[in-house]
Amino acid sequence: MTDIFGVPIAVLLGQLLLGLINGSFYALLSLGLAIIFGMLNVINFAHGAFYMLGGFAAWLLLSALGLGYWETLIAAPLMVGALGAVVERLFLKRLYRVDHLYSLLLTFGIALMLEGLLRHVYGAAGKPYPIPPSLTGGINLGFMFLPMYRAWVIVASLAVCIATWLAIERTKLGAYLRAATENPGLVQAFGINVPFMLTATYAFCVGLAGFAGALAAPLYQVSPGMGSSVIIVVFAVVVIGGMGSIGGAIVTALALGIIEGLTKTFYPAASSIAVFVVMVLVILIRPSGLFSREA
Repeated sequence: MTDIFGVPIAVLLGQLLLGLINGSFYALLSLGLAIIFGMLNVINFAHGAFYMLGGFAAWLLLSALGLGYWETLIAAPLMVGALGAVVERLFLKRLYRVDHLYSLLLTFGIALMLEGLLRHVYGAAGKPYPIPPSLTGGINLGFMFLPMYRAWVIVASLAVCIATWLAIERTKLGAYLRAATENPGLVQAFGINVPFMLTATYAFCVGLAGFAGALAAPLYQVSPGMGSSVIIVVFAVVVIGGMGSIGGAIVTALALGIIEGLTKTFYPAASSIAVFVVMVLVILIRPSGLFSREA
């Protein structure tokens, strides 16, 4: 069988693979967003801006300092995470016990400032970031030629997502963190520095966004608007999976990436709204999300 509903099987499989690549980026971003909401009770609208900063940090480290790809892939998330720690200590720590609207407005303002600053300094045009020589070329899958770098993106994203989920759900550190969000006074009584733990959590999560930005730099041109173009989709992923559900964010992101790929194959005009159609249906049927523990 070579066709499915008039679409060649090779084209269909190729679109599914491309959808999985997009889903990998959604997974990295929605993972950090879900952790921040679930553990810190903060709606972090600046997540897209930190993703953009990761791309810019990688580009600056390469163009200004001459660092290689692998060095920038490590350094860029660390730089973004350090900035996230400063933001948490100066601003967000004051909003943990107030309405979510305040954190949303604050982080939205931070996102606008960061995007405006980089647009003023570097302009709106995208900055090219070359694919590293070690990841050029591709793999012949029979139905398509898969570039090595895109394969690396899938593997790296899934590895980081699974490792993060295991660390939070299956380790003592993750248990301490979950307990600190439920009863910080009790955890503090056991000698654990809860404020430091919350700061480190936020820094790690925005560092994940920075890592995603550094991964995306060779695929998409680095620009001040790269974060704002993806953050709405990522929020939809988190809502569908269940606000605060870490595993739900990962599974939903990959599934929605594949749904996007299928929509581009069978009805391209609807590919840009497919995620939001799914979100509306989920909200109508299961308002708390597919994987929400509250549900």
